[in-house]
Amino acid sequence: MKDNNGLVLVAVLWIVAVMTAIAAVVGQTSRLNMKMAATATDEVRCKWACRAGTEHAIAVLAEDLKASDSLSDLWSDNAQDFNDAVLERCRYTVRVTDEAGKLNINTVTKEQLMALPYMEEYIADAILDWRDGDEEPQTQGVEGGYYETLPIPYKIRNGPLRTIRELLQVKGFTEDLLYGEDTNLDGQLDYNERDRDVSPPLDNGDEVLDQGWIAYLTCCSYEKNVDADGNKRININQADQKQLESDLGIKTSQAKWIVDNRSGGYKSIADLINDQSAKTSGQSSSGGQDQAEPIDLQTFSQIADRITINGQDKIPGRVNINTAPKQVLMALFGGDDSAEQLAHTVMANRASLLYGFESIAELLNQESMTTAKFKAIAEQITVRSDVFTIRCYATADVSGARMQTECVVDRSETPCAVLYWCQGANY
Repeated sequence: MKDNNGLVLVAVLWIVAVMTAIAAVVGQTSRLNMKMAATATDEVRCKWACRAGTEHAIAVLAEDLKASDSLSDLWSDNAQDFNDAVLERCRYTVRVTDEAGKLNINTVTKEQLMALPYMEEYIADAILDWRDGDEEPQTQGVEGGYYETLPIPYKIRNGPLRTIRELLQVKGFTEDLLYGEDTNLDGQLDYNERDRDVSPPLDNGDEVLDQGWIAYLTCCSYEKNVDADGNKRININQADQKQLESDLGIKTSQAKWIVDNRSGGYKSIADLINDQSAKTSGQSSSGGQDQAEPIDLQTFSQIADRITINGQDKIPGRVNINTAPKQVLMALFGGDDSAEQLAHTVMANRASLLYGFESIAELLNQESMTTAKFKAIAEQITVRSDVFTIRCYATADVSGARMQTECVVDRSETPCAVLYWCQGANY
């Protein structure tokens, strides 16, 4: 009987131990399932918080005055509404980037590419070969045959790039070059972006955020060929003398001069002026209305935003001088030391203006800006924008779940047209 009682006791103890282990496993599994359910729920909250942040930014863009766009506008300078906005146990942060503040990869020149930091000639040539429609490689470039003989072959685009991340398929491009240290594209120097090689990405450990080429390049920028009031611009290569006079409000003699001097067609609106142009109207006129009078600088400034030499409704690749960073401005101005000084001057002066530059002609008033330099870039610049990238970052208060969305919108459409949408966008 004693032996049987001992066996029963041992059996009971084993059963208790097994039941305790089962209860512990079930409890741990239940807690894990609850956490997973909570995280999944928070991910849904974050998803819709990102959608709310994106719609919030679209609303701000739609209400923004479109005569000119600068970094002082609410879509850019709106920390109160865009940073850590609270919504249903989530917080979201919105960052809006002007795509017209970048060089368009589909229209950029090799010289402008070479002015970007860390750019190599073989990469610049590979970009040009990727987007052109022929099979003749640049000096250090490659065409379709190179990509089709890779271990995992693919075809060259031989046409305009559709997304900026398509550059990762171009020979020589790496994620480090494209994204730099700002791998989440939030414009902030996060801890993992200044800890050297402790955690990705690899960075130099300083307190400066080194941005990649994605901050300077785009594939979806353009300018609508209208003036600040939304009216279609006057084509100085096609309009007759009476139309120029009535629509632009210039003198008969000035309209006559425009018509008389366009035999070969103007290549730029800046062809209306030169180093000998008078500052104000009448200084160079010696005859009456029948005597053609050259366009003076004052008149050019008044009509610059209302004229064009292009018949397209949308002109691709124009850079907004009010929102372009220093590296982009330097690339436009030539990439040398004088270009850096001019870029600093432009950035300082635009920051002092409430609405930024309201006409590209205002660049003529900048120190060290010559007529020749202005003519070289007049058809590549603008002061307003229509295409923007909206990035929204949402974090759940309880579980810490995160979500990131990236959306490219065209606000010239009503309602705003979504050109690109990616959820979880990062690498």
